[in-house]
Amino acid sequence: MRVLTDSGFAEFGLPGEPGTDDFWAAAETAGTPVSIPAGDGGWRTLFLWRGSPASIDFESWSEPVELRRADETDCWYAEVRLPAKLRVTYQFRSGDAAYADPLNPAGAGGDRSIAATPDAPAQPHWPLVGPDDVLPVPRTRIRWASERLGGRRTVRVHPAGGGGPVVLLLDGDDWLYLHPAMTAFDAAVAAGDMPPVTLVFLPAKDREAEFTCRPELWEAVRDELLPLVAESDVPAEPDRLVVAGQSLGGLSALYAALEFPELVSRVACQSGSFWWAPGALDRADLLDGPVGGTIAARLRGERPDLSGLRVAFDVGAHEPRMLPHCEPVEALAEQAGAAVRVSRSASGHDRAGWREALLRDVAWALGAPLGVRSE
Repeated sequence: MRVLTDSGFAEFGLPGEPGTDDFWAAAETAGTPVSIPAGDGGWRTLFLWRGSPASIDFESWSEPVELRRADETDCWYAEVRLPAKLRVTYQFRSGDAAYADPLNPAGAGGDRSIAATPDAPAQPHWPLVGPDDVLPVPRTRIRWASERLGGRRTVRVHPAGGGGPVVLLLDGDDWLYLHPAMTAFDAAVAAGDMPPVTLVFLPAKDREAEFTCRPELWEAVRDELLPLVAESDVPAEPDRLVVAGQSLGGLSALYAALEFPELVSRVACQSGSFWWAPGALDRADLLDGPVGGTIAARLRGERPDLSGLRVAFDVGAHEPRMLPHCEPVEALAEQAGAAVRVSRSASGHDRAGWREALLRDVAWALGAPLGVRSE
């Protein structure tokens, strides 16, 4: 990390003496973080924090970065080398508290922000959301008391563009309260980048129990949840179902396509946890196990006919340890007859990158043209 020089942060477009009122006014107007070319294809990126000592915690991409103080001022800073084409979630940690970046208009919930290098692909359908903004939520909600899963959960339902095929969003609360999926899908439909769909936001109560290749969740979705959606006042086509999941949710989505092909024939899978096998969660290093885990072993051993499956795979370009687990599953699914699309997003293991892939891959799973792009 660079140590502050006499020129301050002028090269980042922030003239004046750090810590002065004029400096902070300029920083608020410009917004941070600010990136300039590093000369090696990456970016030198300046993060600023005002007040007490703090560090930056990045989502999956990097270890925490400690901030330096600019002389005896209230200005704390870090110059971080970011690779080309990266979008990453981060937060400031000060003491025991976590904060969004007050100088960054792009938020993800009340205590997280999103940084993107200038060459990161645009995400035109996802609006800027500040840490104090309250995201809109669908009016329709289903109180689901599942006999198979136990407990109660609230499932929100939204007809984007008037409704259509059901898109089941696993980890639904993240797509309601951290990233404004309802708004983004509405915008994508309005732009003609996907057909009208009915979004079903399914919250997880215990991700490790529900998403790790067990039938109970999908029996409950088939026998309990989808009938409730069909009985709601929202136009929906449960027989045309897309399941969208990330990480363990991506693992579960593909498992459902293998175990319940009559239910799930369209999947959007971002960074699926294909390292998983029984006992994997007890390892110190989750990814240090059989390549492709249980799913790859099943595809090799059973050689199922997946000719009725349409599945889009996406992995973050900046999560290289996931690739050895995901690539065999992608290849084996295609060899088994599935229609497969493979892409790499400009992110690590992070919803900030997955979210544009989510729109594009759901559209593709429904057979729509690829109007939404990501790299």
